[in-house]
Amino acid sequence: MEKYIILILSYVIGSIPFSLIIAKINGINLREVGSGNIGATNVARTGNKRLAVLALFLDSLKGFVAVYTAQQFCDNNDLYIYVSAILAVLGHMFPIWLRFNGGKGVATTLGVLIALNISIALAFVFVWLIVFFIFRYSSLASLAATAAAVIASFFFQKELFLILLTVAILIFLKHYKNIANLLQGRERKFL
Repeated sequence: MEKYIILILSYVIGSIPFSLIIAKINGINLREVGSGNIGATNVARTGNKRLAVLALFLDSLKGFVAVYTAQQFCDNNDLYIYVSAILAVLGHMFPIWLRFNGGKGVATTLGVLIALNISIALAFVFVWLIVFFIFRYSSLASLAATAAAVIASFFFQKELFLILLTVAILIFLKHYKNIANLLQGRERKFL
């Protein structure tokens, strides 16, 4: 029973819309800024770098906390730990509090990766930074970093491969508009 509570808790933790909350506290309605998304990237589009860093930290932290909690209470049962990882990301993407209209899950995935495998998390961050600084598209950087994490898991921790592939599919699906905009040359760059 305890393991099922941990799984529910993973979704609930993931569903806390930290970016939306900190923006609202600072008088910003994220639904009316940039893409209207509730994630850290859209907080960055407000121009407030301090809030963007805080949003990134908190959205990552919830992914980490969800998985770390499962690691502590699920007797190192990989199935429950991996399902908790997916549920944390799903919570961010589809929070019950926001009628299942959440963010894209990238920062939460970073937190999940930190808890599961720091090397893969570092690869994720490295690829994100390189792609972002070359092309200036957060969406492209997020997609490339997500793909890199999946590839890295295949080579360095195969048991994470299907979990990260599942998360990657979810992230790519949540980025479908960004992908279309990238292909059509209409995606907004960060300058």
